[in-house]
Amino acid sequence: MILSTTPTLEGHPIQQYMGIVTAETIIGANAIRDFMAGLRDFFGGRSGSYEEVLRKAKATALEELSGQAAERGANAVVGIKLDYETVGANGSMLMVVASGTAVIV
Repeated sequence: MILSTTPTLEGHPIQQYMGIVTAETIIGANAIRDFMAGLRDFFGGRSGSYEEVLRKAKATALEELSGQAAERGANAVVGIKLDYETVGANGSMLMVVASGTAVIV
């Protein structure tokens, strides 16, 4: 499966559009990550634990997007857009939404 943020794929003409596909992933960051992120926020620096959670959520959303495209008979998804949000009472959950157009190239 070819995944791309661009609307076309150079060298791979789009033969057929199979429709819009979307995927949502919500993942919780546990209390230890919240504590460590709070320290990073106070002292400065990157939060590797949150970065890892975001990478995992993005990978899961893209896998689900690929699966939906494959179910439609597509072999690529173009125009992919990724959105990141926090959800939950205290913003303790991270949400990644992926969307794109399933196509046959």
